Amino acid sequence: MSTPNKNGMPSWLPRAMLLAGWTVIAFGVAGWLFLQLRSLLILLLISLFLALALEPAVNWLSRHRWPRGLATGAVMLAGLVAVVLFFSVLGSMLVGQILEFINQVPAMSRGLLSWVNDTFNTSFSPNTLLSEITDATGLIDQYASSVAENAWGAGTTLLVLLFNGLTIALFTYYLTADGPRFRRTICSVLPPRTQREVLRAWEIAIDKTGGYIYSRALLALVATLAHYLALIVLDIHYAFALALWVGVFSQFIPTVGTYIGGALPVLVALLQGPWPALWILIFITLYQQFENYVLHPRITARTLDMHPAVAFGSVIAGAAILGAPGALLALPAGASMQAFLSIYIKRYTVAQHPLLDPREEQDNGSGKSEDGKRPKAPSAKERAPRKKNRGDSPGGSS
Repeated sequence: MSTPNKNGMPSWLPRAMLLAGWTVIAFGVAGWLFLQLRSLLILLLISLFLALALEPAVNWLSRHRWPRGLATGAVMLAGLVAVVLFFSVLGSMLVGQILEFINQVPAMSRGLLSWVNDTFNTSFSPNTLLSEITDATGLIDQYASSVAENAWGAGTTLLVLLFNGLTIALFTYYLTADGPRFRRTICSVLPPRTQREVLRAWEIAIDKTGGYIYSRALLALVATLAHYLALIVLDIHYAFALALWVGVFSQFIPTVGTYIGGALPVLVALLQGPWPALWILIFITLYQQFENYVLHPRITARTLDMHPAVAFGSVIAGAAILGAPGALLALPAGASMQAFLSIYIKRYTVAQHPLLDPREEQDNGSGKSEDGKRPKAPSAKERAPRKKNRGDSPGGSS
């Protein structure tokens, strides 16, 4: 039992107060460092996600006698070429479509104005509409001039994005190329039991993240081919670019990507008439049902087994924490955590109950079994009492 000092204060109290003060200071410094390094930590997190996604392909090339550094560079170059190709094709499609839309604006405006006048018995003048369009064009010109005046800020933003992209590429390369050495360094400061758990978690993360990327890429390829054939049959302009847009956005943008990807082909088809837009809308809806109930369960059965509601909640949580990067990282991170926790969660057989399956209540009320048939009556052989063996005790089997 501690004795009080000359001032009547317990001897442990000064040490406790000093420890509490140093603890508060340490948390304050850690919070300040986190706020200062938040952008760097986000870049490191994105790099780690990309490294986990690339590692299955790099490991496959490494097993086929490729040097690990060369395999990492080849996989990253292939991914960069795919991204540049997508944005170049999409950019050319958007520029051409915008110019075509501008050329069709006068004819569309006159047709819309005549329909409004005939339907609602009005008398809007085309001159009034042209003046409104001129005013809107003036606002657009003012906005364009303000953007041109702020070209320095746009250039600075572009330089920051370029620097962040190079930083992510550099970290991703080293995390992938030196992955085995990096994991060995981390495990060297951990006890053997913890090493096994860390490596198990790492393996699950690689499996789920890589499986997520490759399964989405396969679904995007199938969606692109299917929509390209449909757009060709319907004779809609920019068929390949629109099909690529649908395939990529519907698979790699969580939850809302399906609607974003399907809206653009419908709007482009609407410029050619209402019937092409209606047919492409019907095709997109039917294909989504086919993908959701046939393709998606078979392709992602072993890669990202998550309930749609859980996936949607993960995306919202990731976006709230880290913004757009968090929304993209939420699904593989949630799937990895779910797979890791499932190893340690013990599951039990669930008793039958009407709340678990409403068909059980109907079956119990009708006296039928689960397969819809009435249970068979026991035969005479089953009703006959079982003969006791010598080893059987009076109370049952020993």
